[in-house]
Amino acid sequence: MTTKVQERPLGHEPEDRGTPGTVLTKGSSRVLWYLLGLSLVLVLLGNSLAWAIQTDWGNVKIKDVRFMGTNGTQMSALLYIPNGVTNKKPAPGILAVHGYINSRETQDGFAIEFARRGYVVLAMDQTGHGYSDPPAFGNGFGGPDGLNYLRSLDLVDKNNIGMEGHSMGGWTIGVAAGVFKDGYKSMVLEGSSTGTLGAPDGTPTFPRNLGLVYSKYDEFSQLMWGVDKPTDIVKTKKLQTLFNTTDTVEVGKLYGSIQDGTARKLYQPATTHPQDHISPEAIGDAMEWMGMTLQGGKSMAPSDQVWFWKEFGNLVALIGMVLFIFPLGGLLLRTRFFGDLREALPERKGLSGVGWWVGAVIMVAVPIITFYWFQHWSDDNVKPSGLFPQSINNGVMMWAIFNGLIALGLFLVWHFALNRRAGGTFANYGLTWQGGGLAWRKIGKSALLAITVMAGCYLLLAISDWLFKTDFRFWVLAVKLMNSLQFRIFLSYLLPFTAFFLVQGMLLQGQMRLANRKGEELGLGKTMLINVALLAVGFVFLLLFQYIPFFAGGTMTIPTEPLLTIVAFQFVPLLAIVALIQTYFIRKTGHIYTGAFMSAIFITWVIVAGSAIQFAL
Repeated sequence: MTTKVQERPLGHEPEDRGTPGTVLTKGSSRVLWYLLGLSLVLVLLGNSLAWAIQTDWGNVKIKDVRFMGTNGTQMSALLYIPNGVTNKKPAPGILAVHGYINSRETQDGFAIEFARRGYVVLAMDQTGHGYSDPPAFGNGFGGPDGLNYLRSLDLVDKNNIGMEGHSMGGWTIGVAAGVFKDGYKSMVLEGSSTGTLGAPDGTPTFPRNLGLVYSKYDEFSQLMWGVDKPTDIVKTKKLQTLFNTTDTVEVGKLYGSIQDGTARKLYQPATTHPQDHISPEAIGDAMEWMGMTLQGGKSMAPSDQVWFWKEFGNLVALIGMVLFIFPLGGLLLRTRFFGDLREALPERKGLSGVGWWVGAVIMVAVPIITFYWFQHWSDDNVKPSGLFPQSINNGVMMWAIFNGLIALGLFLVWHFALNRRAGGTFANYGLTWQGGGLAWRKIGKSALLAITVMAGCYLLLAISDWLFKTDFRFWVLAVKLMNSLQFRIFLSYLLPFTAFFLVQGMLLQGQMRLANRKGEELGLGKTMLINVALLAVGFVFLLLFQYIPFFAGGTMTIPTEPLLTIVAFQFVPLLAIVALIQTYFIRKTGHIYTGAFMSAIFITWVIVAGSAIQFAL
């Protein structure tokens, strides 16, 4: 069969329609170059702002440090050193520790504000998190090693050391306090507790000078303090014992003596557990407590904060990186090597009318209905191993595999029972080419194109880390560099996620591809929005289902699922990005492969680099 070439005048972008098998050529690349430039400007501006804020406009030096911990475990941390701090002029030190399945950068808000106030800050990766060696939970979460390293620095005043830890990071510093009972002066537990998962029990004298920041809407109140409603922790025997009182603990009241090391204070900001990272109130409470209990820092109001501009800069850079994917991919498709991948969409043979709405409801509902169930099945049946060493990602992987099988089964029933009679073929779904065959050479090129585009994104991230000591992130979503171990793990998880996104692409290209009332192809923008809704809106519904009764003063609708509910926050932006990638590259190539491969690489990269490793490798 001779392939037709559709010529178009320069200056006109070819439309994403045409005869099946048509190769689209000679469209204007001007818009793509503009978008590529815009994406790079966003990355540059966002990273520049983030750097300026995290270094206090050059007044704080940030070092990426590695140090050896217990049993030869290599630990990772960011060390913040204010100007003027030397071994002859040491400053107070603070160990800042993130929570479960996070990393040292999650503590940015706290670390930035502590450093602005003159403290030397060690923002540490727990064991098995970030760039610290696995397994997670080992060596007291790495807490004793982190405190020992901070105390070893000659620019730190060893008589004025504080610790701050969020969630499991609170248990981390609790263990450190238990090992080095006289090695610190005060601590802040953010959304955490004493006496949980290996952390020592709290008493009227242990830990020393404790500020407890426990939010009004913290999802882990049952785990941390044994009550269903976070505001009820004030009535618990556990907290009363810690505060050395038999009465209801009063928010904002100072208990005990700072001089004797028995001081206690409860703060309850109006936020949630994960929002402690981006809450001026929660961060301000930590600033107040350290200002009260440590000597040698600058006197600054707790409300004097700038960290959120760093968060904004990170967001701008993240948007720039995501935008970068599309013009880079579009321009590569205009090269001689990748140009033969540019084919028009095949004839639409998907659902329409009421049938499309039924399909949409199924596509939105099934992933969230199975969200908790399949991941708990994984907890019971897919233990961390040398091949798949991350328990959270094992759950996500099994959720993806089972949802992929469900979707594929329903798709095949629809195809063979109904759509094949209407002339639908796998070529209409972007899976095969005209004649029913698989063009393995083009599939291989699609994989190479996806790898090339994602390599470009990775290079942007590497340059950002080198120049600005920043990555691409916003709140719970982070795009981080992988170390060699994480890259090996990435390869393990890549295949199952690739299979999932191939099925997902076939649904978007075939079954759910929508036309207007005249039967014409919808524009790219409208199709992108529809596909974002199909993939991401279900998780918005899930979060509303959980949080509306919680914010109304009750508990979450399913109160036993705080961790996975918080994990679901990431699904909204990640699946929205996937929808954009899948839609764009389906339109540009007429097939599902480039978008599916690119989505698999991106998602696997993000979740592997950002999760904990529970198996020692």
